[in-house]
Amino acid sequence: MTTILRRLLFFTVLIVIWEGIYRLNLAFEFRSTTLFPSPIGAVVQLYKGFFDTGILTSALFTSLFRIALGFILALIIGTILGIILARSKFADETLGSLVIALQSVPSIVWLPIALLIFQGGGTAIIFIIVLGGTWSMTMNMRMGLKNVSPLYLQAAKTMGYKGSELVWKVMIPASIPSALTGARLAWAFGWRALMAGELLGTGGLGRTLMDAKDFYNMDLVVAIIIIIATTGLIIEYLVFNKIENRVLARWGYAK
Repeated sequence: MTTILRRLLFFTVLIVIWEGIYRLNLAFEFRSTTLFPSPIGAVVQLYKGFFDTGILTSALFTSLFRIALGFILALIIGTILGIILARSKFADETLGSLVIALQSVPSIVWLPIALLIFQGGGTAIIFIIVLGGTWSMTMNMRMGLKNVSPLYLQAAKTMGYKGSELVWKVMIPASIPSALTGARLAWAFGWRALMAGELLGTGGLGRTLMDAKDFYNMDLVVAIIIIIATTGLIIEYLVFNKIENRVLARWGYAK
């Protein structure tokens, strides 16, 4: 049995169990039927949201635009900071300690400040996405550069590489596996920051989820959760896994 079939079977069993519990609740009312969602009801809400009202289509595109912009900015800023920390002992001992401190602060706690600075709207949410992803990218880039084999550096210096040329042509290519790990973490933290920010902000899947909750539309709440989880799976398996396999093969780490 292939991996895809096993996964399909696993999720099918989960859905069947869920629907069975939902039907039992309809019959015996262990909990309020209004607050107990149905998998079939969630599918109906997905169809309506994408092909009827268009609410989910609009919300999804808004969220994807925000995460794309915030993720790109986090990669750029994190890469630059990582290079600075790896190349400068002074920066590593000063700015590096600040990065470590900020890494432990959940990005969502910055949202009230961001809402005040940017007067609400999507810019505040993009800001916390950047904060959510930048620090993990910074630390992984720093670690990757610092862990470049001394043999590579010595060989490159013997060939005449020095300064910025040594960084761009030797150190950064050698640190790609660590940078990929940083990018994956930046995506994960950025995606979570986006959802948390939209719950308190405006627009996107998070805001639509809160609106559905306010109207006690639990089927729509579950539908949005499915979209969020499915998006995460698609990015993980169709983007990062494929890039990772190529990188590992290129650097000789593939099994």
